[in-house]
Amino acid sequence: MNLEIFLNFLKYEKRYSAHTITAYENDLNQFILFGSQLIDDFSLEQVDYHLIRQWIISLMNEGSVSRTVNRKISTLKSFYRFLHREGLIQTNPTDHVIMPKMAKKLPEFVQEKEINFLLDGQFFGADFEGVRDRAILTFFYSSGIRLSELVGLRFGDVNLDTQIVKVTGKRNKDRLIPFPVEMSQILRVYIQMRNTLFPDAGNILFLTNNGDPVYSKLIYRVVNKHLSLVTTIDKRSPHILRHSYATHLLNRGADLNAIKELLGHANLAATQVYTHTSFEQLKKVYKQAHPRA
Repeated sequence: MNLEIFLNFLKYEKRYSAHTITAYENDLNQFILFGSQLIDDFSLEQVDYHLIRQWIISLMNEGSVSRTVNRKISTLKSFYRFLHREGLIQTNPTDHVIMPKMAKKLPEFVQEKEINFLLDGQFFGADFEGVRDRAILTFFYSSGIRLSELVGLRFGDVNLDTQIVKVTGKRNKDRLIPFPVEMSQILRVYIQMRNTLFPDAGNILFLTNNGDPVYSKLIYRVVNKHLSLVTTIDKRSPHILRHSYATHLLNRGADLNAIKELLGHANLAATQVYTHTSFEQLKKVYKQAHPRA
């Protein structure tokens, strides 16, 4: 069956994860069910553009959001591209299928005063956990690195004298990020305590209370716990601190291309979303301050 051939292609040639392959299979089975309800002896190979359009309309009438619909269309496009390339169908029925427009979602961020209140306040204890958590929060906001990048940090990646951290980002691309003197001081205190308590812990920079390398869920809980103390925004994740880092730099006059390099974005388009955030802030200030706004 061509569906099975396609799924094996994703698994063995594309090397997609089991989770991703399951998502593809579920989307295609959902489409098969829809087609079978309308057409006797339904076959994926006999599908035309009009049936796909009917499915899209059906999904949207059922309340599926644009993001979900677009993902399902992408699944169909990948499947029929594969069949066409392999010569299993003569024409690709998805060639003229248009994705529903998605509303642009501006990244949330924590206000400067809220970040300062957290990092300058008395929210962190003097024990190992408190010192570590303060270092983690400060590191995220001072460097804008991703969660996965922080988890993988090693001692050799951080130079406290030059105040530069080497980060290995997506596609194993390295970048150098400067950080302030304050973070260097906070890290010195953390590292001294870490090495005293766990002298044989290895080369990973951040450790759990038991001396093991930190993991993503722990870092997420640490960030969520502390941001909950100072902000009411819905999302309180490490990525929000990355958004805050970029937005605050832009608001204070940083060049967009420089922010792109600091964040490790592959292209400028990914960074430009922060210009929308800054403009929204400007509009908000204008409406609050201008007497005729």
